[in-house]
Amino acid sequence: MLKLLRYLKPYWWQVLILVVATGAQVFTTLVLPALMADIINDGIVPGNTDFIWMTGFKMIGVALVSAVASFVSSYFSARVGSNFARDIRAAVFAKVLNMNVLDMKDFSTASLLTRTTNDVNQVQGVIIMMLSMMLRAPLFCIISVVMAINTAPDMSWIILVGAAAILGSVITIMSLVVPKFKIFQGLIDRVTLITRENLTGLRVVRAFNNEKLEQKKFRETNDKLTRLLIFIDKTLELQNPLINIIFNGTTLLCSWIGISLLEKDFAYLGNMTAFAQYVTFVMMSFLMMSMLFVMLPRANVSAHRINEVLMRKSKITWREKTEGVPEKLASVEFKNVDYRYPGANEKVLDSVSFKAVAGETVAFIGSTGSGKSTLVNLVPRFYEASSGEVLINGVPIRNYAKEDLMRRIGLVPQRGMLFAGTVKSNIKFGAPTATDEQVHKAARIAQAENFIEKLPKKYESHIAQGGTNVSGGQKQRLSIARAICKNPDIFVFDDAFSALDMKTDAKLRAALKEVTAEAVVLIVAQRVSTIKDADQIVVLNNGKVMGKGRHLELLRSCKVYQEIVKSQLSDAEYARELKLAEKYDAKVESKRAASQDGTAESAGKSSLERGSYAAA
Repeated sequence: MLKLLRYLKPYWWQVLILVVATGAQVFTTLVLPALMADIINDGIVPGNTDFIWMTGFKMIGVALVSAVASFVSSYFSARVGSNFARDIRAAVFAKVLNMNVLDMKDFSTASLLTRTTNDVNQVQGVIIMMLSMMLRAPLFCIISVVMAINTAPDMSWIILVGAAAILGSVITIMSLVVPKFKIFQGLIDRVTLITRENLTGLRVVRAFNNEKLEQKKFRETNDKLTRLLIFIDKTLELQNPLINIIFNGTTLLCSWIGISLLEKDFAYLGNMTAFAQYVTFVMMSFLMMSMLFVMLPRANVSAHRINEVLMRKSKITWREKTEGVPEKLASVEFKNVDYRYPGANEKVLDSVSFKAVAGETVAFIGSTGSGKSTLVNLVPRFYEASSGEVLINGVPIRNYAKEDLMRRIGLVPQRGMLFAGTVKSNIKFGAPTATDEQVHKAARIAQAENFIEKLPKKYESHIAQGGTNVSGGQKQRLSIARAICKNPDIFVFDDAFSALDMKTDAKLRAALKEVTAEAVVLIVAQRVSTIKDADQIVVLNNGKVMGKGRHLELLRSCKVYQEIVKSQLSDAEYARELKLAEKYDAKVESKRAASQDGTAESAGKSSLERGSYAAA
């Protein structure tokens, strides 16, 4: 909890006003019993009416000052507490936005939601109470004790008895409920997780007729939470009757002792009345502190959970400024890159090497779990390579500043993610300064223009959170348009064409050539038809590169690729592809044999292959 108090620093002057106002309120409130004792002793008993009126007006003035001080104190405690909570929520949100994928895996989405809302609210409530009571209650208690002893020293032992009884009851109750607070927050996380999971997966639940199963899972967690909450509330509710018994017992004891002393000296009446009020203030002070002690352990658990997020050191560190000069020509190069997930024994990627330069399209294909998505996630540095090196435009990725790297990359993830807003705002998400012409061009290339023009407000049409009011294919095309509008050096399509039909897929890939002539294009795909025209295809199996080359080359040289192609084509189509591959190989060999110029030979096999590939 103390670590979070640094967020009060910007409001120190408001806290200072609050402290002064609280001090004024305490002082003026405690003066009133003394003035009342004076009225009884020096006014009522001797019958001095003028003294009664004069002291009465003083009491009215003091009461007004106390009321104003109380208002100022309450106003600033609420204001500071609300601003404090706002700043913590903003800090948690900013921290989450800057977390990488590895950090996010340590916190569930439901837990982060709870920490940002419920936990912050718990801390805010305690801060408001601390600001209003932490100073007020001790001041009331200390000054009341001093003034009570000065007023009626013969009865001062009553205060010790009452205070000891209250402290004993509070300590007993706290020892029972404090261990339950952490369990309570964990169950809140669990309820949030199940609720969120079922809301996002509602169609699947209904499709498999599993409403009862999900209701059972929710009911079990909800019942645990309810039982725990009932136990906490019942235990805490014991505090009120116990304190009432102690409070009333102390008042009764004051009256009994006071009346016995009045028999000796009736002038003691004013002192006894003032003492009873001071005892009331002491008991109320302990009551306020006990309320704070009830809330503090729960808030401390919440503060710890918030600090877990705020104090998390990222597993991936960035340079403040890019070290080295990136080449103007876009390129992506992997040099013997390995990757394994934290705590895992097996590698997800094993010695992966390839290079792609501007104007080239490199595709990655392989079975599920072969490491395709993990590989392209290394490019925007969502993951950090366990060994080896990833270079972007000739500079090691570890040497980049975050902003510099991200502006060079246009990513289209497997699941197209749209944000609440308009069609235009979603396309401009990565390029806020883009013109309408650039937005329309990006939509046209992404094959999204046709459906956008049919929308009621076209580019100003509303997009719901998560894009729930558009189809999967439309969502995917808008995500592609967003990457195109950014005009990056590197396009990363992580299975981004899966929701498109074959015709739209072909049109989109043809149109992409217009904007990717000077960019690197990395494509993860499951369909061979999507990648067969790629300049280089990297075939992965269990994280290892099983083959690299173009479509027709791999059909002749890579068994894994042959199996993938065969699984997606009919026997006749597969046989036709093999004939094309044989024809391609024959032309490459023919051109190589016909070439007598050593310089032409050294210029590279690639030029021969490209010409032969086009002819094939």
